[in-house]
Amino acid sequence: MSKSSSRASAAAGKTGAAAKKPTNKLATKRPGVTPPGEIRIIGGQWKRTKLPVANRPGLRPTPDRVRETLFNWLGQDLTGWRCVDAFAGTGALGFEAASRGAAEVLMVEQEGALVTQLQTLQTKLEASSVQVRRGDGVAALRQLAPASIDLALLDPPFDAPLYENALRAAAAAIKPDGFVYLEASAQWTDEALAAVGLVLRRHMKAGVVQAHLLQRVA
Repeated sequence: MSKSSSRASAAAGKTGAAAKKPTNKLATKRPGVTPPGEIRIIGGQWKRTKLPVANRPGLRPTPDRVRETLFNWLGQDLTGWRCVDAFAGTGALGFEAASRGAAEVLMVEQEGALVTQLQTLQTKLEASSVQVRRGDGVAALRQLAPASIDLALLDPPFDAPLYENALRAAAAAIKPDGFVYLEASAQWTDEALAAVGLVLRRHMKAGVVQAHLLQRVA
């Protein structure tokens, strides 16, 4: 599917009932559940490639079901897209985008051990479209040229007060027809999203994960 047609498909999606207001009491992970030791890329040229998952507080790789739904929303083929994975963690979202043809994927991660792991994977996969950078995700978003990104992937720790600043920065960074993917523990209301310049196009809930596909307010 072409980029333009996939965007038209995603934009056509409408949201359902009124959303719940985000709270500041966000869980870092599902109580009593240990993160998996590894996950797999589920589509594209590196399909079934294993990605290691360190057992670290707050590290919560996006579940397979959610990633599959996200890239169905986007049309699967990301050929030529410019993407940023601002809180990369395991790299599951960023490597999925690169696997599906994205021309550029900037992965930003603050923790040194995870940065090293991402760099090792980038080398193993010979992923020339992927750039791994150690740093603050919000700052990295703010440094991007305005309206230069096709897809911003935001999956910060649930308990970190990063959402509003990250969303504002991502809204400025994406192209007029670009997308922001947001993962949170609470569904964001239309009013809260409008305040940061975004509108909800698609939404799903899977366990504790609330997945949002957003675009700039027209």
